[in-house]
Amino acid sequence: MELANKEWKPFVLDDLFKIFTGGDLIISRIQKGEIPIISHSKENNGIADWTIPIDKQILFNANNTISLADRGNFYAFTQQLNFYIGTRVKALKAKFLNPNKFLLQFICTQINKQSVKFSYGNNATGGIGKLKILLPVNSKGEPDYAFMENYMKQKEVELLKQYEKQVSEFESVVPLSEKEWKEFKTTDIFNDIQRGKRLKKEDHKSGVMPYVSSTGINNGVDGFVGNKENVRIFSNCLTLANSGSVGATFYQPFSFVASDHVTKLENSNFNTPIYLFIANMMSRFSEKYSFNREINDTRIKKEKISLPTNSKNEPDYAYMENYMKALESEKITQYLEYKKQKTHD
Repeated sequence: MELANKEWKPFVLDDLFKIFTGGDLIISRIQKGEIPIISHSKENNGIADWTIPIDKQILFNANNTISLADRGNFYAFTQQLNFYIGTRVKALKAKFLNPNKFLLQFICTQINKQSVKFSYGNNATGGIGKLKILLPVNSKGEPDYAFMENYMKQKEVELLKQYEKQVSEFESVVPLSEKEWKEFKTTDIFNDIQRGKRLKKEDHKSGVMPYVSSTGINNGVDGFVGNKENVRIFSNCLTLANSGSVGATFYQPFSFVASDHVTKLENSNFNTPIYLFIANMMSRFSEKYSFNREINDTRIKKEKISLPTNSKNEPDYAYMENYMKALESEKITQYLEYKKQKTHD
């Protein structure tokens, strides 16, 4: 099943969903329970907290409803459990017959492609029902729900096979506590350390390239821009917030525009697992710095990072890589066991 072989047409959300606006749920006042409250965050599937049943609040069915953050962030999620929504969130209840998680997941991907149209200064609150998304159609020119469902099922099967293969190739590693550790200067680990360049808010051009700044969430991405001149574009490196969420460190596998509030740390010999291991160790800088004590260029180059070593007393990059792969395999194994249990339920 190939998307390129299908004919596509635009459809407005009002034709596909009945749209509800969230109520005013004050997290600090709710009683804790087992029902998720969905906020406008892009983290944790949008879940802000958990509560008990609440009178006069609509409990949305996860099998036929999508949550959509329409202010701050613009992002749609499917949910595993029936849920409440807070302010800054819409609930999109399907009007079409026989909705299910596969259909909703497909449609979520199409909704999320529209996120480039919105930002903190351009929220989607008003005419969200008129927003158009592209969907594959059948011979009658109607949304081809059967194709969307089967396509997502196929993708899940392919992903599970990939996971199973990855787990089968897993090799155990010794615990961190059994390794010798040593401190290394950042300049001994990274051969390219460079701060980003200032780009004032009013100079941001509309675009799709991530703009990485000093926020401590969403991998440091603070928006999307189209600027290509008088900016610094990096990729495949770590970013370290030197102000704001000082010490927040993320691996950036994609090309991005770096603000002057982050510093790039790059070693062309590193791969994703090594970068992720070191990023975790560098995040501990946040305990040392604060808004009143930022990490300037001089301090970064003098900082030291504690890393496991090999028999030559050098950073054991092979171990770091295998350790991160082992962690990933452990999580994948847990997920596969969960999927098997759901299949038998």
